[in-house]
Amino acid sequence: MGFTDHIEELRWHIVRSLLAVIILAIVAFFNIEWIFDKILLGPAHADFVSYRILCWLGNELKLDGLCLQDIKIKFQNTELAGQFTMSFSVSLMLGFIVAFPYVFWEFWRFIKPALKEKELKHAGGIVFWSSLLFITGVLFAYFVIVPFTVNFFGNYQLSPSFENIITIGNYYDTLADLVIGMGVVFEIPIAVYFLAKVGFLTPKLMRDQRRFAILIIFVLAAIITPPDWFSIWLVAIPLIMLYEGGIIIAGRVVKAKNLRNTKYDNL
Repeated sequence: MGFTDHIEELRWHIVRSLLAVIILAIVAFFNIEWIFDKILLGPAHADFVSYRILCWLGNELKLDGLCLQDIKIKFQNTELAGQFTMSFSVSLMLGFIVAFPYVFWEFWRFIKPALKEKELKHAGGIVFWSSLLFITGVLFAYFVIVPFTVNFFGNYQLSPSFENIITIGNYYDTLADLVIGMGVVFEIPIAVYFLAKVGFLTPKLMRDQRRFAILIIFVLAAIITPPDWFSIWLVAIPLIMLYEGGIIIAGRVVKAKNLRNTKYDNL
């Protein structure tokens, strides 16, 4: 295929991906009131499932800190068309999250013909694993990080004279950044695999830079969570595990590459 043909092929992959997102977004839009109340504002409700589970766990482990405070947040809309445009934003976000496996599959179909047979063999199941990691990151953010973040900042007061009245736009931006951001962060093993394949990453390099990576992880965790060690560790531990998993993946890639090189040298 020529360059123009590749561009045309990519265009149709993008079009099909966008259609999938838009169709799912339309479905979400027709159920937007339920989605707003039960999903988007779920972490702002005192009876949210995460709060109940954490409180039960706190009672079992005798850790009072796991029973979070009752949430005292009032929301407001400051723009004439704010709630209407917000409906579109939320619908598109949910459409993208649900359609992610299909979108990634379309992306994979585009680059797959350029890979060699051995590369395809090692990349088997990549759509499944990439989708699983992304959805896991989204769920982890929604059920763990977002509740802690909303509870802490929603109840934080410099003085009883100040009342927390949050714009719905600010709340949505925070939730979307955390959910989509963690979904992308959980793709670290996939990124490590391809970077190791092209020789940009090695297990030795990742081990040598481990202390700096862990420092960055803790700084990131401290930024997106309330300033208490339990919340920070709650976010940092999965990210550290992903990094360590990346070292294992890079090691296997390098090992396989060395075996192939040794085989060719013997020939």
